[in-house]
Amino acid sequence: MAELEGKVAIVTGSGRGIGKAVAKVFAREGAKVVVASRTPATVEAVAQEIRDEGHTALGVPTDVSQKDQILAMVATTVEHYGTVDILINNAQGFGTAEKPRASTIPTPIEDTDDAEWDYTFRTGATATLWGMQAVFPYMKEHGGRIVNFASGSGMDGFPGNTPYNATKEAIRALTRTAAREWGKYAISVNTVNPSLRTDAWENWEANNQEFVQGLKDKMPLGFLGDPEQHGAPWLVWLAGKGGEYVTGMTIMLNGGRHMP
Repeated sequence: MAELEGKVAIVTGSGRGIGKAVAKVFAREGAKVVVASRTPATVEAVAQEIRDEGHTALGVPTDVSQKDQILAMVATTVEHYGTVDILINNAQGFGTAEKPRASTIPTPIEDTDDAEWDYTFRTGATATLWGMQAVFPYMKEHGGRIVNFASGSGMDGFPGNTPYNATKEAIRALTRTAAREWGKYAISVNTVNPSLRTDAWENWEANNQEFVQGLKDKMPLGFLGDPEQHGAPWLVWLAGKGGEYVTGMTIMLNGGRHMP
């Protein structure tokens, strides 16, 4: 039997990058996957790709900056599959609502824009909270797994990344709080800090070439991991039986670059 056989998993931000890899690998492990991302065409393309492999997937276009869309995402999941067992809070917006972009652009603290701060938090920590609140009534009945995404950038306080660093550290605090409050319901809540090759990483690297090269040079394993080969399989373990006894933790998927 596959590790996630019969489980229902929502993966936000799964139109590309890490989220897409997680959705595909979860489906291969037997989960009924909800592909949730902002662009309808992208969402359906990923869901169809999963179905073409012979697995189960439902595409639900979702802008995580809108609470009503997050609630609708969970309601649609329950309508189709009856419940939700796993929530992967991977989505994160950059830029502003009016001018979104693919990654952060280095900006000093004193020049941090209010609109970018608000949008980064709304699509990060706030959206993570909304997603957790939306699935809680179902997980409260039978347990569940929640995996949130943070970043070594926040833990280290990378220069020029103020809104992103702050929202990712807020997500870690939210994770620890939920782990303590919801453990009695057999809900485990953990955070993953990844350094994996994605479009967002490449966009970030283009704007921080010397800095990002320095990060890669500090990876003891000597390479930048692949989302599908190195990231998603670990999340399968965390979302499955293995994650039953792990909660409130920050898991470092970064080739050893950061060892807290």
